[in-house]
Parts: sequence; C-alpha cells; structure tokens
Amino acid sequence: MKQTTQTIEQPMVNHALLNVVTPIGLSFEKNQLSLGENRGKAYGIIRYPQKVEPEWLSRLTNIPSTFVSIGFKPVDNSTLINAISRNVVQQRGLAEGAKDPLSRQRAEKAAEDGEKIIRQIDREGETVGLMSVAVMPIAREEKEFKKVCRLAESAASVMKCKIRAIPNLQKEAFMHLSPTFPNHPKMESILQRIVPFSTFVGGFPFASSGFNDGEGYYFAKDKNGGLVILDTWRRGGDRTNSNFCVMGNSGVGKSTAIKHILLAEYMKGTRIIVIDPESEYKELCQNLKGDWINAVGGSKGMINPLQVRPSPRDDEEEREEMRLYRDEGYGMNDLALHMKNLEIFFSLYLPSLTDMQKAVLKKCLVELYQQFGINWDTDVTRLSPEDFPIFSDLYALIEEKGKKEQDNPVYGDLTLLLYDLAKGADSFIWNGHTSVSSDSRFTVMDTHALQETGDNVKRTQYFNILTYDWEQMSRNREERVLLVCDEAYLMIDPKVPQSLVYLRNVMKRARKYEAALCIISHSLVDFLSESIKQYGQALLDIPCYKILMGTDGKNLKETVDLYDLTEAEQELLLARKRGQALFLAGAKRLRVQFDIPEYKFAYMGKAGGR
Repeated sequence: MKQTTQTIEQPMVNHALLNVVTPIGLSFEKNQLSLGENRGKAYGIIRYPQKVEPEWLSRLTNIPSTFVSIGFKPVDNSTLINAISRNVVQQRGLAEGAKDPLSRQRAEKAAEDGEKIIRQIDREGETVGLMSVAVMPIAREEKEFKKVCRLAESAASVMKCKIRAIPNLQKEAFMHLSPTFPNHPKMESILQRIVPFSTFVGGFPFASSGFNDGEGYYFAKDKNGGLVILDTWRRGGDRTNSNFCVMGNSGVGKSTAIKHILLAEYMKGTRIIVIDPESEYKELCQNLKGDWINAVGGSKGMINPLQVRPSPRDDEEEREEMRLYRDEGYGMNDLALHMKNLEIFFSLYLPSLTDMQKAVLKKCLVELYQQFGINWDTDVTRLSPEDFPIFSDLYALIEEKGKKEQDNPVYGDLTLLLYDLAKGADSFIWNGHTSVSSDSRFTVMDTHALQETGDNVKRTQYFNILTYDWEQMSRNREERVLLVCDEAYLMIDPKVPQSLVYLRNVMKRARKYEAALCIISHSLVDFLSESIKQYGQALLDIPCYKILMGTDGKNLKETVDLYDLTEAEQELLLARKRGQALFLAGAKRLRVQFDIPEYKFAYMGKAGGR
C-alpha cells in the first residue's frame, strides 16, 4: 500500500502590514500606558444619566487626542423584565421600611425608573442591551496629557455620567479599545450596563466632525481632521451675507489662505477684483490669464474721477421708478449722486479747502458738465469714457473764469490748488479718460507704487478705486463679484473718515447685488480708534465669515473683547501657528487648519510668502 503525504501551505505573513500596526514600544503601568513616545490612560463609563439628549455621546467622541470605544450587545427581553420586576418589588419594600427620608426617596426613584423601563420593553417593544464605553486620552507631552485627561473627565461630568480610571487593567483596556483586538471579556464585565437601544442609537455621533454645507468647496480642516466644506454664497439663518474679514500678524499665512479661497471662488465662477498694495497677487493673476492693472495711472490704469458712474438700483422696476420720480422733480439722479462722491474726493485730496472754495468748485463742475452735454437728466449709461471731461478741462474753465472775474480771488486760489491734478505730478494718476475697462474674471488693481506718494494722494486714489469697484459690483445682480481689499488699514484716515464710511456702506449693500467684500489687515486696532470706531467696527462686525489668525499684544486684547473669545480660542491666536485660524461662520466657531492642495501653490506664485 502506497502512503502519500499532503503538505499544507502556511499562510504568508504580511510583514509590511505588521510594521504599520505594531506600536514602537509599548508598556503598561497601574493607571497609564506608554505607546511609543505617547502616553495614554484608559477610562470606563460605569454609570449613565437617566435622561439624555440626541447625539449625547458626541461630547466624548469629539474631544481632541482621545480614542473612544462604544459597544452594545442585545439581551433577552423576557429574562430582563423578570429581573427588573424583582428589583422593583425589592425597592418598594426598601422604601416602605426606610427610616430616613433620603433612603426612602432613592428607593422610590429606583422603583419608578424600573417600572418605566418595563413599560418601554413590554408595551412599546423597546429592545435593550448591554452598553459599554471606554475612553483613552493620549498625548506626547505631560502637560498636554493631563489637560486631555481633565477634558475627558469634565466632559463625562457635564453629561452626568460617572467615569473612572481602570487600575491594573490598562493592558486589557488597550486591547479592548484597539481595532486589532476583539472586545475583552474582563472589560465587558466591568463596563457593561443595561440601556435601551434607542438611547444607544440616539447618542451615537454619526456626523459630528467637520462642517459641511452640502455644496461649495473645500475650505480647510477642523481640529479633528474633518473637512470644512463651505458655500460662501449660502443664505439663511445666521448667514445673511458673503463678506469676509481676515485678521492676523504678518507671517501667519493670511496671503496663502486668501489665495486658496480666491482660487476656489474663481473655479466656482465668481468674478474676483483685488486691491493689491504689496504686489502679492500679480503672479496669481497672470497664471489665471487675468488682467493686472497698475492703479497709479498709465495707459491701462487710469480711472477718471470726473466720469459720472451710474448709481446702482435694486432692479429694473426701481430704475423705472427712479426715472419717473426724476421726471416729476423728485429724487437724486446719477449726476447729483456723483457730485456727492466728488465732494469726498476733493476733501481727501485737498483737506484745506474752505467752504467758499468748495462752493465755487461745485458751481464750476456743474457748468463743465453742461459744456459736455451732461445735465441732471442725462442717462450716463449710454456715454463712453471719452464723453466725460477730465481735470485739464476743469482747470481751463476755472482759469478762464478767473481772468473774467479778477476781483474774485477764489478762482486764482483754485487754479493753484488744482495745478497738480491737471498739469503737475498728480496728473499722471487722474488727468485722463478712464482706460480701465476690464471684464476679466480675475482683476488685480496694483497700488504698490501708490505707497511712495503723499497721504492725501494715497487716500484719494483708494477712494477713487473703491467707487469704480462698487460700480463693477453693483452693475449686474446676477453676477457674483468678490472685492478683496488687502492691507485695508491703508484706506483709514482718522482725520478724513469719508473713505471708511464709503467702504462700510459698500459692505452693507453688497449682499443686495450678489456681491461680497473681503477686508484683510494685520492690525485690528487701526479700525477701532475712537475717532473712526463707529465706522471701522462695522467692517469687523458685519461679515458673516471671519478668519482670525495668530496675533498678540493689544491686537489680541481687542480681538478677545470684540468677538468674546474663550480662553482656548485666545491660546490658539497667541500660539501664532502658521496656517491655523479661528474661523467664524455666522454663529458657528471652528478651529481650522488650512491644509492646501499642492496643485494650488503652482498658481499662487512666490509673492506674499508661502
């Protein structure tokens, strides 16, 4: 008889997988364990509250640097009912025989709870089972480890649960918590408590991490690594506009975060306009085939302040209504509204103008527009930029009137004051027809060269740019337009707050035209000076979306007071970690990390830091 042998092949061992799941160094002590360079401590929930809220377990599962294991094992209802019935009878007997009120009250409460559970199980068909919850905080540094342990203990206390450390069973607890081991019988015997199935299901935090609008784009990651998916144009509830406010010290990642947001908005079809005082967005603009404009004059960057811009209307019906009102002699037309903007323009450029000089100047402006066929009833939307006067025309008119009325010294004063605008150094900025006619979806108005000019020229041109940008934002209610004002503190002048008032009004009205304004600055204090606080604070309060990055000193104090920050939120800002921020979306507050996809850096360029 021939004997045969059969060889059984041994399963292959995946050493690579073993190396991944095997911790580097593992040791256990009485009340804690060491896992590589980290230390942990296993806790168990041994008592649950009588009443719970939906998603009640999320307070435990959302604690940073914490592992949580939740188990549930159904049991036989009939056996349980009999056991509870016996317990109810026992508690009733204790209540009747109790001598002190406290013991009687506790026994009666236990009997009532038992009867309630019997009704749930017997009459309502409620399934019950044995529930176990184990919690293990873990951290590398001793200080951080103690802090996480306290967080877990206080969270359980707030939930009215009783939590306790598991002495001498840290190894078994680690195995019970680990996904590579089944539930440990010894741990189950300690932790399992009878609860209704509805309590278990209702407490499970199915989607507690992250922030998701259901549409929009990837914005950042929250403190637990969950994705923040944001739709900035969403309306409803506490989100009434799409404005942004971004604050933080230099070097904390403001520019990179904003470029990341702008790229996402651009891909969604939003038209972007950036006022760029540091030439940080030029490469981004060129990579997106947008229009980069030198906003300090030149053949492509001229914005004629004397060009009458159409005032925005909410809809066609309002336009027709305003036209009828003008026909009847009511309301203000486009020229009248533009004259108000010119008053601000000259107040910023020439703060020393007297009331008499202002009155004569306005009279000359009205006469000049009439010479060009523009009156109070003219529809300026039908005119081209070349149909409007420029400053050399205004200068010539005032000079001519001065020769005719030599006894009036005001004209002579005005010719001297306006010389720079018409023929001097400032004529390269303002004396010319508007040449900015970009319909590009990404436009950068570079004001870097403006920083070398005088304060009056700087604030005047910023106002001039704002009036042009507001026209672009309000001309089409169907087009989403985002205006970004980087280094917005440059537009602030406590002595002449009109520019800041205009910026505040733009932010208030933008939502009506499907537009948004983004204010970026490294100094919140600049907006809260006593002389301008009533205007500046609105720029910090109105936006629904606020990105607060690392800061310190007086800026931190003002930020804490303005936004009522908690101690943990203050610590986040004081740490000044690059790319980390406190994000406020309406009433929602999130600690976020701008983890930006690598492909976006190829578009951003090197300016502004990376």
